[in-house]
Amino acid sequence: MINKAIKSYITEHEEELIATRRKLHSEPELSWEEENTTAFICEQLEELGIPYRRTEPTGVIAEIKGGKPGKTVALRGDMDALSVQEINQDLAYKSKFDGKMHACGHDAHTSMLLFAAKALHQVKDDIPGSVRLLFQPAEEVAEGAKTIIKQGAMDGVDNVFGIHIWSQTPTQKIVCNPGPAFAAADIFKVEFKGRGGHGAIPQDTIDAAVVASSFVMNVQTVVSRTVDPLDTAVLTIGKMEVGTRFNVIAENAVIEGTVRTFDKETRNHVEKELEHYANTVASLYGATAKVTYSRGTNAVINEEISTHLVQQVASEAFGEDVIYDQKPTMGGEDFSFFLDEAPGSFALVGCGNPEKDTEWAHHHGRFNIDEDALITGAELYAQYAWSYLNK
Repeated sequence: MINKAIKSYITEHEEELIATRRKLHSEPELSWEEENTTAFICEQLEELGIPYRRTEPTGVIAEIKGGKPGKTVALRGDMDALSVQEINQDLAYKSKFDGKMHACGHDAHTSMLLFAAKALHQVKDDIPGSVRLLFQPAEEVAEGAKTIIKQGAMDGVDNVFGIHIWSQTPTQKIVCNPGPAFAAADIFKVEFKGRGGHGAIPQDTIDAAVVASSFVMNVQTVVSRTVDPLDTAVLTIGKMEVGTRFNVIAENAVIEGTVRTFDKETRNHVEKELEHYANTVASLYGATAKVTYSRGTNAVINEEISTHLVQQVASEAFGEDVIYDQKPTMGGEDFSFFLDEAPGSFALVGCGNPEKDTEWAHHHGRFNIDEDALITGAELYAQYAWSYLNK
């Protein structure tokens, strides 16, 4: 099942792969601002002669058409950076731009997918079918996948595969289990309105600070007392704004947070109960509540057959001990929207190495990767596409 020419190409071009990742790391671009990254990818594809088209406003869809008829498999790599200040002072390739950083590994994803494309291009005459290459913008704001899907990214695709580099997993280990991998990630806002007044005359007021505080202290019962303990849900309050002055009783309070779930029933239940709880707390104090619940990414649910293929490919390419068992994460990933269009799977490729100080959490200013993971990810992309189309 494993194509030796693909393995040889990626191994022989490891230094170039690392250099490409370092270039992208030093030149981060935020969501919907990936103009230079998009142009760089286009230049690379043009040199290879791989047909592509730019998506709007950023991003690239390319396709390697094999020499034989067959299905179409899509490979996705995201490109955008984060509004994070890099504090890796000793890196020669650290971010050139204050307040912008590839703190989640998307520079690695883009580089790995690009070199997977180069390897697949070398064997295109033997490929039965086509490989769709999706260089996706704006994953960090959960908008890029839906945008490029609307522009035809998944038209005619039979299967889709994605990779995320992962600092909490040992370098070169691969995690890909059937079922939930990433959670649905939703955002909510609760706006409480009371009646403001002088801090010395509380009897004439309805204190929004008290209402909001009661909500924050007790809203976890939505999960702990209304969700089946065997189901999974996380409700987090991340922001609260209330009050204007030390001696003024607040009239308004705004609370923002996130809900993470794996299945639709639990997601619907928490949304309903959250609104009910906010209105109940508000009425208890004579205030009012307005709840805005925004659904973000869906849960990433790995399809069983595709996942077993990933495990088989990984074992044959790198050895059976490469497979690593790890629990699903409650983080969100807009790869979920590709899985709404076609079956597929999403794998984690470990890049955590304490000797190289690459175990920092994603989105941290000291995040970095063990670059030994790059050839693993690049080959996994390419070998999965080859194996899927040849199975």
